[in-house]
Amino acid sequence: MEKFLQWTAWLITPPKPYGAFHILYTLVGFTVCWKLAGKLKNTNEKQNNIVLLTVGCFLFLSEIYKQLFYYYVITNKSYAWWIFPFQMCSIPMYFCLALPFIKNEKIKSYLYNFIASFNLMGGFISFFEPSGLLNKYLVITIHSLLWHMVLVFIGFYLVRSKKAATNHKDFKQAVVVYFILCLIAFIINVTFYDVSNGSINMFFIGPAISSIIVFEDIARTFGWYVNLPIYILANCLGADIFYNVLCKINNGETIFKFPKKLKYKKSK
Repeated sequence: MEKFLQWTAWLITPPKPYGAFHILYTLVGFTVCWKLAGKLKNTNEKQNNIVLLTVGCFLFLSEIYKQLFYYYVITNKSYAWWIFPFQMCSIPMYFCLALPFIKNEKIKSYLYNFIASFNLMGGFISFFEPSGLLNKYLVITIHSLLWHMVLVFIGFYLVRSKKAATNHKDFKQAVVVYFILCLIAFIINVTFYDVSNGSINMFFIGPAISSIIVFEDIARTFGWYVNLPIYILANCLGADIFYNVLCKINNGETIFKFPKKLKYKKSK
């Protein structure tokens, strides 16, 4: 296993953010995801489960490879706690594997709406701030690019199949799931804080200092506990905007409404 991983440690010059490759991959990838989601939008329940399981298995197997690669190649057989698989973008792996076996429709609705809002937003943002995707190791770069594009696809699929984002009022379901996941992430962070030497920071909510631009400055200046509610609120607002736009698309509504021109009566 170690020899195989070392063999796949091909070094490259990372693609430049906003270079030709990055822009082309993003545009083509988003287009393919939207089209493919449209092709699959009329799946029945059995077919839907196959789609979810396929995505979940792909993410799970690729995550195993990533964890082993970091352990044997990058960190020299010491665990990199910052890649512990419970970041926001890791959640679809668990949900897609679990959803086919969940019978309760309400619970499924909560999970669908979370994936179609917070996770879809995360997939989108990762391509507009791609520093975390472009690595000097070819296989890890491919893994990151495919992983986040799969998040975009599964979000589009749930939207276009109308399993999520059909009513803006349902966004509260996604928020409930997000808060629960934040609580779990914080417990993980506190539990493994000393073992990880303060490097673990699931969902970037602390107590370790956030590595995300702007929020890192807030955390360093005012403390992680000040950054925590600001960061959570910002995520909720961003996901709400995404969800609102998707609801309008799903319901055939105009996304941007411009005021009609005022008509003035000519004075006699």
